[in-house]
Amino acid sequence: MSGTLISSLTWVPRGKAALQPKRYTLDEDEIQRVGKLGGPGVLQKLREEMEGLDVDPDAWEDVEDDEGAGSSGSEGEGDEDVKMDEEDGEDVEMDGEKEVKPSDPNDLSAFKMDEYDNEQSTGMAMGAFANVKGLAFYRDNNEDPYITLKEDDDELERDELELRPTDSILITARTTSDLSSLDFHVYDEPEENLYVHHDLMLPSFPLCVEWLDFAGPSSTKPGSYVAVGTFDPSIEIWDADLIDGLYPTAILGPSPSLEKPEAKPKGTGKKKRRQLIQPESNDQHHVQPVLSLSWTPNHRHLLLSGSADGTVKLWDLTRDSPMPAAKSWGNLHGGDKVQAVEWNKSAQGSGLDKAVLSAGYDRVVRVWDSRAADQGIGIKVASDVETIRWDPWQPHSFYVSLENGLILSYDSRTLSSSTITPDSTALSTAKPKYTISAHDGAASALDINPHIRGCIVTGGMDKTLKIWNVTDEETEDVQGRKREISMVASRDLGLGKVFTAKFSPDPETPLTLAAGGSKAIVQIWDVASNAGARKAFAQRLRKHGRELGEIKKGGGIVGIVDDDEDDEDE
Repeated sequence: MSGTLISSLTWVPRGKAALQPKRYTLDEDEIQRVGKLGGPGVLQKLREEMEGLDVDPDAWEDVEDDEGAGSSGSEGEGDEDVKMDEEDGEDVEMDGEKEVKPSDPNDLSAFKMDEYDNEQSTGMAMGAFANVKGLAFYRDNNEDPYITLKEDDDELERDELELRPTDSILITARTTSDLSSLDFHVYDEPEENLYVHHDLMLPSFPLCVEWLDFAGPSSTKPGSYVAVGTFDPSIEIWDADLIDGLYPTAILGPSPSLEKPEAKPKGTGKKKRRQLIQPESNDQHHVQPVLSLSWTPNHRHLLLSGSADGTVKLWDLTRDSPMPAAKSWGNLHGGDKVQAVEWNKSAQGSGLDKAVLSAGYDRVVRVWDSRAADQGIGIKVASDVETIRWDPWQPHSFYVSLENGLILSYDSRTLSSSTITPDSTALSTAKPKYTISAHDGAASALDINPHIRGCIVTGGMDKTLKIWNVTDEETEDVQGRKREISMVASRDLGLGKVFTAKFSPDPETPLTLAAGGSKAIVQIWDVASNAGARKAFAQRLRKHGRELGEIKKGGGIVGIVDDDEDDEDE
């Protein structure tokens, strides 16, 4: 995997982000909170940092009006110094006559640099501003009597950070030159403008991000938060409405101040045969990288995670942080790495809203109930799993994208009811409802449109994004019509290898999606500007009482414009 890429992204539903974000404040209350979050070691470190940054306002004083300012001493005080002539030579006396001897450019003895530390400060202004008298310093422009046009810096800052109700927020996990960050983008759809509003530095390589509106016992009302899974075993939850945050709102797993288990070498010690003993998994927290996260509005206080340590964990966010897992399953995929997990978000109010999809390196895709995971059902696929998605239009159905470029659609009701255990070979032999040969190479990105039935986006290592139209016979008025699958649009957005793509959750932009890949850039694609997509989906969307927007310039592609590109264009 390249060191420069966008590994994951997520949308913030419109109306969920605060229109006026908050500035992070490191006060005494925050120090106490972070101390509980990270332990006594973090608390002591915080206090030391604050002491080092504390500045006494009284230290800024007016420069003294001194008649001798700029003078290093009385006239003639430097008579003992060596005199230099106009040609930068040295006067030496030889046999009663003076001879000008060229000075050695490497000889710095005349400057007496070894005696500088012994000089006593006279408390007078020196240097380039030594002759400036009566210079006064003011803490802000409002105290300066010579500035008549007063500005409210806080108000200006608020105006710069303020969001509009029509703005959409997009969060991307980006890594560039060994520097990882969460970038919070604002997509101004009416103006076709995309820009970075603020960012958040991360201590480790991000692998997955998930938006949620519940972050802990202090969440008395829904907010806007983002959970991040990285190469570290801990999961951090950050306040998405906070600018320049230094510490997360909650930590799922071991405290950062605690010593984390590390892989140890084993074997003969020879470099070619040397292997690593990975830390043993446990029920409390992950011990290896977190590969997948999933949250559902049906159970706002619960978060699912899958890890390279072979476990799936369910976190109860009402517990104090750093918190242990509420439940842990280590045998769902025979101890192999768990590549992906996902709640069934579309089946609210039914038993299916507790259904979970998971996929592992054992090439098994499992459907199970979070209340009885050992009773799950599953299917063995022919290639490594890249992505899994529930169908929001058919709660029993789900999609799987594979490393061989195929997209499979299954109905969970047709799968075998045999329980899958590490020692069991009783796997379902059910056939998929249909198969799409989507990409040359891995189909690394997949998403199902929540606004238009049968609209699917896929992205692959072949650097292309494709929009598919699936016409299901169950939705057609004409009896006996067979299912039709067609590709209505395909674009190379210049992302490199496509790693992630998601449709916007906002009904006002039903065919807008965001994607990122190996070139560490993000692009917005309004597919409604494509003629083939408008022909395929306009009538279907009209049945829901909505219309597609106007065709946008540039094919509906909106990206972040580089300042250097602006200069070249001008």
